Amino acid sequence: MSGMGVEAGAQAARSRALAVLRIRSRALAVALLPAAAAVILLAGGSTGHLPGTGWDVARGILTPVAALVLLAAAGIALVVARSRPAVSPTVAIAEEAAPDLYRMVRDLADRLDVPAPSAIALTPDCDSWLEDRTHPAHGPRPEEDEGDEIAGAGRAAPHHRSAAAPVLVIGSPFLWWMRVGELRAVLAPVVAGTGPSAHPDIAAARRFVRGLDAAVAVASAPGRGPVYRGVLAGVGWVARVLLRGCRTHAAEMERGVAAAAAERAQAVDYGLRIVAQEQVGLAYAGWDRLLTRVALPAWRMGRWPSRLNAGVVAALTELSRRDRLAEGFASRLGERPACDLLEEPGAVDEAASLLAARLFHGGPASPGPDWAPVHWADYPEEVVDRKWRTDAARLHRVLDALGVRPAATGEPPGPDAPTLSRILDHLATPPPAGSPAPEPADPDGPTTPGAAPGPATDPGPATSPGPATDPDLGSIAADPAPPPTGAPVPPDDDEDLSGTTSRSAALAARLSAELAREETATSTARVTRSASTGPAPDPAPLWDDRALPLFPLQPPRTARELLADHITAMVCCAAMDTAGAAPGLDWLDGPILLVSGERAADLSPQVLNLIEHGDPTALRLWLTRQGIRPEKPVRLV
Repeated sequence: MSGMGVEAGAQAARSRALAVLRIRSRALAVALLPAAAAVILLAGGSTGHLPGTGWDVARGILTPVAALVLLAAAGIALVVARSRPAVSPTVAIAEEAAPDLYRMVRDLADRLDVPAPSAIALTPDCDSWLEDRTHPAHGPRPEEDEGDEIAGAGRAAPHHRSAAAPVLVIGSPFLWWMRVGELRAVLAPVVAGTGPSAHPDIAAARRFVRGLDAAVAVASAPGRGPVYRGVLAGVGWVARVLLRGCRTHAAEMERGVAAAAAERAQAVDYGLRIVAQEQVGLAYAGWDRLLTRVALPAWRMGRWPSRLNAGVVAALTELSRRDRLAEGFASRLGERPACDLLEEPGAVDEAASLLAARLFHGGPASPGPDWAPVHWADYPEEVVDRKWRTDAARLHRVLDALGVRPAATGEPPGPDAPTLSRILDHLATPPPAGSPAPEPADPDGPTTPGAAPGPATDPGPATSPGPATDPDLGSIAADPAPPPTGAPVPPDDDEDLSGTTSRSAALAARLSAELAREETATSTARVTRSASTGPAPDPAPLWDDRALPLFPLQPPRTARELLADHITAMVCCAAMDTAGAAPGLDWLDGPILLVSGERAADLSPQVLNLIEHGDPTALRLWLTRQGIRPEKPVRLV
C-alpha cells in the first residue's frame, strides 16, 4: 500500500470538506450580518454614541429586517436539519442472519485499519457502496428503520462497530455468483472508504450537502397549499444556491475519498481483485439479461420470480457452458459461493427479488392475489403458457371487434374455438378495391358488445423463439433484449407501420387500444385495492415510492412489435395444442417454444414477413415442418 498515495487522497478530501464547511459558515455569516448591524445600532442608541434622527430611522428599519432574516434563516436551518435525505431502497441484513458475512467484513476492516461498517444491506443491482444513514431525521439506529425490508430476525450486535459508521450496501447478484474470496476482493476498496468517512470534517460536509439536497426535495414536493408552497419555494431557492456553491468542492471531496480508499485497498487481495472484476462485468450482463428477458414478462402478468439471484447463477452457468469467451468459468463453481455466508439464502433471495420487482417494475410491497411469487420450476407453465394464451385471446377479441369471420374451412369452428388460420387468412387477404382500412379503436371508447372481458393483468409479450445459435459474452452485454410488454406506443406517425399492410396496421392499432384500455383498468383497480386494504402509509418513509418504478427497464413496445408478439403467441398456442409442443425457459433468452424437446427456431422472420408483406407462405411452410395444424382450434384463457 502506498502510504503517500493514501495520505494525498485523504488530504485532498479534507481540504475540499473544509471548503464546503466554509460555504456553510459564510451562509451563516450572511444571515447574522443584519442582526449584528442592528445590535450595533441599538447599542449605539442606548449609550448615546449614535444620536440623531437618521440613526433612529436606520434602527427602525434595520431591526425588523434583521428579525425577519433571522427568522427565515432559522426556518431554513430547521428544514435542512429535519429533512430526510434520500436513502437507497435496500434489504437490511441483521447480524444473526449473516454472522459469517459480518465476520468477513470486520476482518477486512481490521486488515485495512478502518472502522467496520455499522450494518450490511443488499441492493438488487450489480453495485456496492457505503451509505451514511446517520442524519438526525433517520434516528439513532439506521439499521432498524427499514421495517418490512429487514431480512432475518433480531438486532445486529454493536460489537466492533461505530455508531457513526456508514452502512455497507452489497449488490445481491454478487453474493450468489461470486466466490467468497472474490467478494472479499471486490468489497476491499468499498470498506476502505469508512476511514475517510470517520473524519469529522468530511462527515460534517457530507451531512450539510445531504441536508441541502433533502431540503430541495421537500421544497419540490407536490400536493401542498399555495402559502406553504410559497414559503418552501424560498427555502428551495436558498438550498439550490448553496448546493451550486458546494457542487465542485463536494465532487472533488468524494474523488479524494475514493482515491484514498483505492490506495488503501491495494495490498488486500490485489491479484484476486483483478479476476473478481471480470466476474463483476459478467454478473452485470447476466443480471440485465435475466431481468429484461425472464423477470419482466412475469412481472407484467402479476407474478414475480422469487429466486432471481439463483436464476442469475443458472443463467451465467449456462453461459459458461456454451460461450467460448466463458471457458474456465465453470471450474470456479466448485469453490464456496458467497451466498453461503448467509444463514437463510432463500429468504434473503426472496426479499431481494420482491424489492427488484418494485424498483424495476413498480409492483406492490407485499404478495397478494394479483401479485404472487412463482418458482423457476413452475415458470413455463404459470408464466409462459398463460402469457401466450392471454395474448392469443386478446388478438381474437380484436378480430371479433373488426368483424373478421372465422377461417373458411370445411367445418368452421365455433366462436369459442379460435384457430390460427383465421389470423393467417385475414392478414393474407387483400382488402376490396376502394374500401377504406378499418379505423383504429379509441382507447377510451366502449368495448365491443359481446366480447369477452379482458384479463385482469397483462401477461406480456410472447418472446419469439430465436435462432438456436449460442450468444457470446459480447452479445449479452451489447445486444438489446426483445421489447417487453408495456403500455403500447400509439401509431401516431406512419414510420412505425410504414412497412406493413393496411390490415396489419389496422389490427396493430386496435391491439394497442385494447391493451391500453386493459392496463388502465388494471392500474386503477390496483390503486383502489391498495387504498382500501393496504396498511397505513408510513408518515416518514425512508424512500419515496410514489414514482415507482424508479428504474424502468425498457421503453414501451411499438404497434408493430405488439402485433408480432401476439401473432407469435398464437403460433405457440397452436403448436402446444396441435403438435405436442411445450413452453420452456431459456435462462438467457426468456420464454421459448419446445417442439419434440428441441427449441423451435426461425419463427420471428416468418411472422414479420406476414405482417409486412401479407404473405403467409413462409409461415405456413414453417408450421408444416413443425407439424403444427393451423386449422385446429386452440385453448385460450
